[in-house]
Amino acid sequence: MDPRHPELLRVPTVLGEQRKVVPLEGELPVPVRDEEEQVVWVPLQSISQLWKGSALPPDLSVAPPPEYEPFFLLLEATAAEYCDATGRPERDKEFERLYRLLTRRPDSVDPNPLFSYLQAAARLYLSLREVSRAEFEAVADRLRHSAKTFASRLDSTNYHRLVLGEFFHP
Repeated sequence: MDPRHPELLRVPTVLGEQRKVVPLEGELPVPVRDEEEQVVWVPLQSISQLWKGSALPPDLSVAPPPEYEPFFLLLEATAAEYCDATGRPERDKEFERLYRLLTRRPDSVDPNPLFSYLQAAARLYLSLREVSRAEFEAVADRLRHSAKTFASRLDSTNYHRLVLGEFFHP
């Protein structure tokens, strides 16, 4: 595994009995898969323990600068793989809620197992790169805004179809 390229890493979805998703809870090791499909389980600290420095984020309202793209790619590819593994896309409103929770309470627990996978992807990235709290919150909030932008109805899945779908249908 090459930690110099976090954009090529993924947090694969773990399926248990009857193909039910196993949440990645607490500070237990996290599965990490590389582009060659190798999987290793890595112990990672909580998000709040991994923030480093006091760097301020750039304006992310249009597009992330190139140095932020690996962070976005790791989070969104993990979300896309989760939806693929479960066989159903999450609704736009649910993505919006989960990204908001990631921004405001990154170390919390949520009944939706997808949240634990988003946390794991963030924990992985923060373990590999120096990211301040402000930068982390800006990235998570930009993802929330993206999901909100694509929401057309309460049950729409446009964010998954139009944004996350590119990970499986380039």
